[in-house]
Amino acid sequence: MMRRQDRKLSEEESIEILRKGEYGILSMCTANNEAYGIPLNYVLVNNEIYFHGATEGSKLDFLLNNKKVSFCVVGNTKILPASFATIYESVIVFGSASEVDGEEKRAGLMHLIEKYSAGYIHEGEEYIEIYYSKVKVIKLSIESLSGKARKREIAL
Repeated sequence: MMRRQDRKLSEEESIEILRKGEYGILSMCTANNEAYGIPLNYVLVNNEIYFHGATEGSKLDFLLNNKKVSFCVVGNTKILPASFATIYESVIVFGSASEVDGEEKRAGLMHLIEKYSAGYIHEGEEYIEIYYSKVKVIKLSIESLSGKARKREIAL
């Protein structure tokens, strides 16, 4: 339950922040139950989040151990020094992460190209062909999300 209900965003507003975001922080749990967060680029497709990475490493090890994750995206922010406050918008997603392969993997990579390199679609397709076997694509299936924002300045 969010403490500041007056700052709670609707699901539609939260999804829009996810759609527009450039990067997010994926939070996982290590095998020793220690918290581990990593920033990464992502794309939202049909209420699922896709990201890619190397074929080995800590992130994959942690996801194999525990598929439950959270993912945080911070949208627009503005520091208000005289008010000792910040205008902000953010979303936290909770869900399960799993590796995808085949056409879903290829589609996830293409969606990333379309989001981050829209002017280079043809080159992106070639890039995917060259590096397809050298990357893994992970899908975060959203189980719940929570958006929060302060949208205006406050008077002192």
